Amino acid sequence: MDFGKFKYEEKKKAQQSKKKQQTIKVKELRMRPNIGDHDLDNKLKMGKKFLSEGYKLKLTLMYRGREMSRQDLGQELMQRVLSSLSEHAELEKDSPLTGRKKSIILAPK
Repeated sequence: MDFGKFKYEEKKKAQQSKKKQQTIKVKELRMRPNIGDHDLDNKLKMGKKFLSEGYKLKLTLMYRGREMSRQDLGQELMQRVLSSLSEHAELEKDSPLTGRKKSIILAPK
């Protein structure tokens, strides 16, 4: 077998293995602790839509300014979001507060 044919076969094998790979897509919803009720409802509706389409959902809570002193409001908001999305998703990863952001990743059921 010559080298050109060998390279061709290797390229074909690589293409076949790449075709079988499954990419995981993540959608992100960003919010702040003092988000309004209607805005939160819209975000949750979009989150449910993303989860039903099979995407993973990353919820990011961003603190600005003096909101860092009231982190309990952010925790309450995250609990509210988790309870409303619990029938559509399960918690996959909960990362601690990094800088001024806290993120969680939800996977569809």
